[in-house]
Amino acid sequence: MAGKAIIISAPSGAGKTSIVHQLMQWEPRLAFSISATSRPRRAHEEHGRDYFFMTAGDFQAKVAAGELLEWQEVYPGRYYGTLRSEVERIQRAGHIPIFDVDVVGGLDLKRGMGTDALAIFVAPPSLEVLEYRLRMRGTETPDSLRERVGKAEREIAHAPRFDLTIVNDDLARACHEARAHVQRFIGP
Repeated sequence: MAGKAIIISAPSGAGKTSIVHQLMQWEPRLAFSISATSRPRRAHEEHGRDYFFMTAGDFQAKVAAGELLEWQEVYPGRYYGTLRSEVERIQRAGHIPIFDVDVVGGLDLKRGMGTDALAIFVAPPSLEVLEYRLRMRGTETPDSLRERVGKAEREIAHAPRFDLTIVNDDLARACHEARAHVQRFIGP
């Protein structure tokens, strides 16, 4: 799979999706790689726009058929992954895929794409700020909040394995920093 790619990874709530959306507004060559998931669709989400939603069985069948570049069971029974066909679609259209993926998925993509991919880790300013952001979303139970914060603490330990880390203590500044790195990587 030849061609450049941008990987944005972070713990849930660190701001990676906001940064990805801003980068796509600034750089028309970027195209969002829609991930596949077996998690339930949220009310505001649309199949084929936010995720490719599928059952756990359908997801496992795609894994067995080798149709995913990377995948994992992020939470029990909740699979996430990158469809090979989605990346190929983006590249055939002459665009550069940009990935909004969890930390392990980002590392797996980087390992597979090597120097063709720029892997950026978005870090929260602190675990306390991250917990506050997740709580303000209103989508977490006390148990799921504890689980996500614990997972984030483990994920932050992997930041040095990425090409660079951007601390999202100010979203506008983090977006501009990401833009400078992406522009240097993909060139004019």
